[in-house]
Amino acid sequence: MIRMHDAALKDELLKHLEHMPPELQQRMLELSRAMARSAARGIPGKQLLRFSGTLSPDDARAMAELIEQGCERVDPDEW
Repeated sequence: MIRMHDAALKDELLKHLEHMPPELQQRMLELSRAMARSAARGIPGKQLLRFSGTLSPDDARAMAELIEQGCERVDPDEW
């Protein structure tokens, strides 16, 4: 893969966007927003070590069950 300079990359992206219909431009905007959110940096694990052991096994089990119940659903209207 050839790496482009930041300005050249932005120019290339804009050139392609200008030739897309508005519907595709909107989709590209949504995609770029989603990608920017997913690229956000979190907290290094080293900083989280101080929380190790603060959650009881029962609380951890309850949390895991709630996550299991609520996270495996697809919302067809999300996009």
